[in-house]
Amino acid sequence: MSSHSKADTGEVTIGPSGGLTYTAHQIVFTKLTECAQLPLYMTSQAAGADLFSAENVQLFSQTFRLVGTGLSAVIPPGFEVQIRPRSGLAAKHGITVLNAPGTIDADYTLEWKVILINHGPTNFPIRIGDAIAQMIVAPVTQLPFTENFAGELIPQRSVSSAQRSGGFGSTSPARK
Repeated sequence: MSSHSKADTGEVTIGPSGGLTYTAHQIVFTKLTECAQLPLYMTSQAAGADLFSAENVQLFSQTFRLVGTGLSAVIPPGFEVQIRPRSGLAAKHGITVLNAPGTIDADYTLEWKVILINHGPTNFPIRIGDAIAQMIVAPVTQLPFTENFAGELIPQRSVSSAQRSGGFGSTSPARK
């Protein structure tokens, strides 16, 4: 027997084996620790929801480490979660997300952790409940890949090969 939970955007089904299936655009979180907090949009127009630390750690100057959120989640197929820095932490303390933006794929089901780096001159304490990063939910598009075998023609683009021969930054106007 399965149970159902309706949401404004669809339905989440909990099947007989306990697995979740989706017809909704929502993320269902599991708190792995008592101190874990669900992400929170701080304003009605916020693009990102704050993620909170579920552990007390010291982020030493010029070092990085994983900081646990105490959460795992099921992201609906066709979406990803991007983990981005909080501007206040970066501007005031030099704390940022090392692999920004980090990606959490829809098939990742373990604890969400954030790779934080301290570029600042002093150690930085992170306490349980501190906002450490923000998450953005984004749609995912997957396209097939194919190999260009020798002798096949490559479709022409609007940018000529002469314009692109310079590599990185070659389409930017020259700086004086």
